[in-house]
Amino acid sequence: MERLSKNRIAERLSTAAIRTASKKLAAAEPAFAKVIGKHGLPPLWDREPGFATLLHIILEQQVSLASAKACFDKLHIHLGGISPAGLLTLDDAELRSIGFSRQKAAYARHLAQAVIDKHIDLDALSSMSDAAAKAELIKLKGVGEWTSDIYLLMVLLRPDIMPRGDIALHSAYHVITGEPRPSSDQFIEIARRWSPHRSTAARLLWHFYLSEKQHGAASHYGT
Repeated sequence: MERLSKNRIAERLSTAAIRTASKKLAAAEPAFAKVIGKHGLPPLWDREPGFATLLHIILEQQVSLASAKACFDKLHIHLGGISPAGLLTLDDAELRSIGFSRQKAAYARHLAQAVIDKHIDLDALSSMSDAAAKAELIKLKGVGEWTSDIYLLMVLLRPDIMPRGDIALHSAYHVITGEPRPSSDQFIEIARRWSPHRSTAARLLWHFYLSEKQHGAASHYGT
């Protein structure tokens, strides 16, 4: 497992870093200059590390953000707070009534048990390289490329991550540039030219997408 040395701390994205990276991206890509000119700089969109956030990201797979949040909020109210032990007290019927699909209920239970059994240490991810942290996350059932990328991008605040399979990003890129809507693989290849600022590029595209939607309702995400 690749960990960062004590003398090398993982770089974390900040509001100031987004401002600097956005200027560089806008100078290199007219599409990003267009986003900033119309909607300003994107938010940091940072999220708390840990079980609850990773569970929330799993709920966001292939559904709208609003739908995932409604399910997450109902779970929070039902349990009075979200924890691995608390989730494991719920049976299938209770999880379905809250809004979990059968598949996501299985993923949630697997994650909760993995945390309890210490098969994964979510706190330790912050000391790992991008590749190592992603590899640890993908060991979990139901955590694929998109979910692990989002955790690195929004929770660990790594500065050079582009989520794979995010349809909102593909759509925003298509609208801004007028180019054909890219496939997942094509978009990842396109995004290589935005390194080492891919996390800011993703935020700029989401910012455009959500701002254009006006009410903040995202379309379907990838897995």
